[in-house]
Amino acid sequence: MTTHQYYIFDTPAGFCGIAWNDIGITRFQLPSRTAEATERNLLRRIPDGTPANPPAEIAAAVAEVKRYFSGEEIDFSSLTLDLGEQDPFFTAVYAAARRVGWGDTTTYGALAKQLGAGPEAARDVGVAMAKNPVALIIPCHRVLAAGGKIGGFSAPGGSTAKMRMLELEGVQVGPAPAAQQSFGF
Repeated sequence: MTTHQYYIFDTPAGFCGIAWNDIGITRFQLPSRTAEATERNLLRRIPDGTPANPPAEIAAAVAEVKRYFSGEEIDFSSLTLDLGEQDPFFTAVYAAARRVGWGDTTTYGALAKQLGAGPEAARDVGVAMAKNPVALIIPCHRVLAAGGKIGGFSAPGGSTAKMRMLELEGVQVGPAPAAQQSFGF
């Protein structure tokens, strides 16, 4: 059984959480309004997690996340991840999504096509994005629905949070549903 350690930290967008093991980053929790909510959300996914001070590589990732939410262009693609056993299609989707850079977007269908799958696989790409264990590091917020529509987002704040992250990167998309709450940055 893999031991997860985690760290909760404040950013300009709210409190984030990061979890790791001896191989790499295993989970990332997008901002919530409170440290307690972030910790609760993170521990739902890693119930065996224990709080710890981050080692150097994780501390560097935390610093990059803080800079990202301050509006600085950050590339997370070099961070070492340990996503455990994944469906091979999900692994390919995550690798392709990691190549979508700051300020760029793609669609679920375009990622499916890039992976050699037909348009019917766009829904499977969406499922992979919804199950992304390290949102932001694997930038699922940059993957849009057909026609460049915002689409769904399973992180705190839903589609509004996705839209705000894209706006932070200079990407303008249509309005998110008014009923969604956003994290404040």
